[in-house]
Amino acid sequence: MSGLPYTDAMTDRVALRAVPRRTRPVALLGPAFVAAIAYVDPGNVAANLTAGARYGYLLVWVLVAANAMAVLVQYLSAKLGLVSGRSLPEVLGDRMRPATRRAFWVQAEAVAVATDVAEVIGGAIALNLLFGLPLPVGGLVTGVVSMIVLAVQSRRGQRTFEFVVIGMLAVITVGFLTGLFFTDLDPAGIAGGVIPGFDGSDSVLLAASMLGATVMPHAIYLHSALARDRHGVETDPVKLDRLLRATKFDVTFALLVAGTVNIGMLLLAASSLLGREGTDTIDGAHAAIESTLGTGVAAVFAVGLLASGLASTAVGCAAGAEIMKGLLRKRIPIQLRRVITLIPALIVLGVGVDPTLALVLSQVVLSMCIPFALIPLVRLTSNRAVMGERVNSRTTVALATLATSAIVALNVALLWLTVTGRA
Repeated sequence: MSGLPYTDAMTDRVALRAVPRRTRPVALLGPAFVAAIAYVDPGNVAANLTAGARYGYLLVWVLVAANAMAVLVQYLSAKLGLVSGRSLPEVLGDRMRPATRRAFWVQAEAVAVATDVAEVIGGAIALNLLFGLPLPVGGLVTGVVSMIVLAVQSRRGQRTFEFVVIGMLAVITVGFLTGLFFTDLDPAGIAGGVIPGFDGSDSVLLAASMLGATVMPHAIYLHSALARDRHGVETDPVKLDRLLRATKFDVTFALLVAGTVNIGMLLLAASSLLGREGTDTIDGAHAAIESTLGTGVAAVFAVGLLASGLASTAVGCAAGAEIMKGLLRKRIPIQLRRVITLIPALIVLGVGVDPTLALVLSQVVLSMCIPFALIPLVRLTSNRAVMGERVNSRTTVALATLATSAIVALNVALLWLTVTGRA
């Protein structure tokens, strides 16, 4: 068993210490909440606000379906780590030939970079809205603060890091849902939005972006390591079953919170921003929220965006470290990795690319890379040689296959529309 995937300051000897098992189920919760931060990052904000501002309640069904998929996917990831004692990147690294392993790492690293770009841009936008900082300066500040968060985790351990992340998740939830109390929702429109449908190629692009922002590849890679490192490798079948039951609750509760936040953002945009000029960008949406719902609501929204950027960029960096360690079998200091992955985001901010467009496109990249994480995860957790008696049931395999097929189909449609110039 290796140490925490994102803690280079801890030695393997320390990481091999027995993990204390507490009797209260609540003490077993936490890893899924760290992974859930990936589901409420700035990319989600951009995709959900854009969808609501352009199409109203039309794409609510995408978030409902994506969140249901995410619960299944994140549980399978945690289950793999608990049962096999290895993270998904480690299992893949052990089963691939060197050339294949390196090629797989390239696309997985693209996931980490796209994630980091989205999260740093989100933090920069929030600092600009709150304090008027130029976007490149805000991006740099976001990167520095994320280093501090990672340093706290490195010195105090995973449990402390979980508490910090859960606190940020609470801020995010309040920040993004407060506006719903000051707007009028349309129940009939919401009900209609639950029925699947599109309105032109642009809505397909947005749906792929929303899916990429909700079912996050780097969270799939990371959660297997988080669960294993939090609970250790359990050989007692009774205790392992108990851990798996607690993990189901952990995942369901954490992603229920994240899903509520995502749907709430779309509903806010659909009810307050639809048809307003410039509301398909984060800063435009913020200005519209301020003029429609008041300065206080707009400020709380910006604080939620800032917490989202700060928390998710730390989690994204952790995922990148685990991907590199598992696939390349190499480690670099986590702070050095933070500096390296910060550079592309600062370049995007420095050259003046529209930040909301960059966020949406980063989520499309993530959507394209989901199958590379999801298909191996389903196959491995359905392999008795890997999972033993905890192999997936036929029902689980069927549901996971259906989810994977839907994701792949949406991505193929997006590629076709892009190639033919219709997207």
